[in-house]
Amino acid sequence: MEPGIQEVATETVPDFLQLNDLASETVGGKVFFATDDFFAPAENLLKRHPPEFKADVFTDYGKWMDGWETRRKRVPGHDWCLIQLGVPGIIHGFDVDTRFFTGNYAPRISIQAANLNKEEIPEFYPRNNRIGHTSSEEEFEAVDKMKSDSWHLLLPMVELKAGYPDISHNYFPVSSEQRWTHIRLNIYPDGGIARFKAYGVGQIDWSEYGKNDMVDLVAMAHGGICLGFSNAHFGHPRNLIGTGRANDMGDGWETARRLDRPAVLKIDDNGILQVSGSEWTVFRLGHTGRIMHIEIDTNHFKGNFPDSCKIDVCVLTPQEEKEQILQKWSTNNGCKWKPLLPITKLSPHKRHFFESRCFECRDVITHVKLTMAPDGGISRMRLWGFPRALTSTIK
Repeated sequence: MEPGIQEVATETVPDFLQLNDLASETVGGKVFFATDDFFAPAENLLKRHPPEFKADVFTDYGKWMDGWETRRKRVPGHDWCLIQLGVPGIIHGFDVDTRFFTGNYAPRISIQAANLNKEEIPEFYPRNNRIGHTSSEEEFEAVDKMKSDSWHLLLPMVELKAGYPDISHNYFPVSSEQRWTHIRLNIYPDGGIARFKAYGVGQIDWSEYGKNDMVDLVAMAHGGICLGFSNAHFGHPRNLIGTGRANDMGDGWETARRLDRPAVLKIDDNGILQVSGSEWTVFRLGHTGRIMHIEIDTNHFKGNFPDSCKIDVCVLTPQEEKEQILQKWSTNNGCKWKPLLPITKLSPHKRHFFESRCFECRDVITHVKLTMAPDGGISRMRLWGFPRALTSTIK
């Protein structure tokens, strides 16, 4: 877990960091080709955890580095790798982190992208442990069929900063509104990068879903995004809508312990802790719809799960959403939250399922607000329902 994740929402970093990392290994992102992995394999680029530095660790090929590092090039050309996004979608920005690569970082990069189907991707040799290797002639012949050098240029050649802690993050916004499935990361001419993140919004073809098809309307793979939160000290709430079940506590939303909690705790007749404070997060659904089933998963949170949670919903226009984001969701003007799931007791390390018969709202909605009390961690939230056009507001 990385303390201080709540800083992502400050003004010192771009807004797109609030979105989902579509390339992360935790959502299925993978490297399937790299020209060279001599010092450190390209798979490290997609790790969720921050890069590490081990001063006294060496491999048979040189200094151990937690990133992708190629050999010092002594032949014509430059190095590059191909990444399959775990979640295809619209990319709004990149974070290219050179942390700990100080005298050996890649000085320049460019980024290309493509929207490919399975038939356009040739079979590749398993990469396995690539350290100390460069790609073979057979691998180059296979990848040449993809013509990746002619993919759409999302980011022209730009310079990177060295991997010192205060300047290692290189942020690059993207203006494209197209859906992408694959990325080509070019480094010029060689060197190292610690982490590569492609922030954006997942996109699927909703026309493939019928009126009675049940879909997780808030899943990141279906276009759901986090728009705000009160606290994310140990884990960002965007993890709630990730793929699969959480790998560990760091793959969920976990807040700091509230300092306003009572010195001596008491419960009401329903067993709910009586506390004044709570933590919240807001999401926009990937598609407007009617919620029929809810799953709240506290997987891995055993001694730090919330006592209870509730879910409220509303309908917002794009302009109303923009105003709420600017106000950090601190006012209800234009945002009339209605209860969906009432205050509900939670248990540790458990999947909790709720059916529509216990919901207080059955209308088509656009946004949801999950509130936990008093604090703690939740690993996943699933909102299964029917995609529906927005025909009226909540009454």
